[in-house]
Amino acid sequence: MRLLLATLALAVVLPAYSGSIRNVLLLVSDDLKASVLGCYGDEVCQTPNLDRLAREGLVFSRAYCQGVWCAPSRQSFMYSRYTDDKGINLAEHFKNKGWYSARVGKIYHMRVPGDIIDGTHGADVASSWTERFNSQGMEAHTPGDYACLNQNIFTTELEGRESTKMKNRMFVSVSYEGDGSDQPDHKTADKTIELLRKHGDKPFFIAAGLVRPHYPNVAPEHYFAPYPWQGIELPEVPVNDLDDIPQAGLAKTKNATNPIGQYPDNQKRMWSAYYATVTFMDEQVGRIIDELDRLGLRSSTAIVFLSDHGYHLGEHTFWQKSNLHEEVTRVPLIISAPGFNPARTDALTELVDIYPTLAELAGLPIPASVQGKSLVPVLRNPGATVRDAALSLNNGFSLRENQFAYMRYTNGSEELYDMKKDPKQFSNLAVNPEYAATLRKLRASLVARLKAEGINLPEKKGKPADDHSM
Repeated sequence: MRLLLATLALAVVLPAYSGSIRNVLLLVSDDLKASVLGCYGDEVCQTPNLDRLAREGLVFSRAYCQGVWCAPSRQSFMYSRYTDDKGINLAEHFKNKGWYSARVGKIYHMRVPGDIIDGTHGADVASSWTERFNSQGMEAHTPGDYACLNQNIFTTELEGRESTKMKNRMFVSVSYEGDGSDQPDHKTADKTIELLRKHGDKPFFIAAGLVRPHYPNVAPEHYFAPYPWQGIELPEVPVNDLDDIPQAGLAKTKNATNPIGQYPDNQKRMWSAYYATVTFMDEQVGRIIDELDRLGLRSSTAIVFLSDHGYHLGEHTFWQKSNLHEEVTRVPLIISAPGFNPARTDALTELVDIYPTLAELAGLPIPASVQGKSLVPVLRNPGATVRDAALSLNNGFSLRENQFAYMRYTNGSEELYDMKKDPKQFSNLAVNPEYAATLRKLRASLVARLKAEGINLPEKKGKPADDHSM
């Protein structure tokens, strides 16, 4: 119902802007699954501000990340490169052409919670920015009701909490009394609003990086209140779901090997905490956009909202990221730009496409190093397409075509799914002889695509990528 209402509301038309855009506001969330947003069809999680942005922009229903954990994904979309950082990055390109360029929070990789607690820059690229600002927070050490859900620990004590580099940090939540102003995302919104007020009289490229819903899931208790864990429905997982998934395709963290599998109620609490921090993040997005509107900058500003990758919360019994299945590779992407009508599109899209899109909108040349494709044709006509497949990389490759999703791992093992008949990827058709011709076609398509992008297809077995967030 919420998706239907959002679609009907797309009759909203923003003020037209004649000529190139003057400003860019890039909003990046962390570990955000597209499927939990109201504008992507979720009926539980409250995301009124992103739903509003969706009504005012173009919603990409089939956008995919290239890296499936924070560091490679962020490098990839900032440089519009699949596997390296050659050339001039997106923010630096704007800065070099005279734009004021600022980073607030996490844009390039930062260790969460490590760099957030320390207030450090992480893997940030200083040459990107005129100014850069970090948003510090106490994270799991925030006083309040702490839970380490895979250890079934609940306490208000501050001692012994799982934090930076500790193996159970991914399952931590904290609910506490407060207004949220002490949280890093609230501070990111505060600083971004300050910069809009200070620099709105000149062309700007401002990137605001929000760290939620990345673990630890910390938020004031009133954000948890709409999501009592007792009412959470866990994802459908068929019996023997993993039987046809090759070893290379299994997530590092899963119910069979992590204590979270012993606690179904705590799996529900994980969803509750994730929802709470999504709603908190959404509120900060709303504060920033409200200020942009109040300042009269909306008609000259392109807004892009995205997440670096998705996340597993028990689907296939998997947890976290670093995996090539749909829950991780598919990301939310909304572009609201003056002069283009709101709509939805099924065009296959990659995050590397953001760089050339913004450059074209701003009337800037697209550097030769850029590997993405401009989405301006899709902004003009949501029925248009700029690519026939989306590529993701991790211990192998995923090629998402219109009907099929194909994965090939570095040891040669494969997965194949009919996304029209099996959108949750329960039946691996790579082992089904009836799909042998389709499999051969997709093998050839992947080889051709990798060759076109200058990527080698490994022949030797590789180890699964670790989760490098800390």
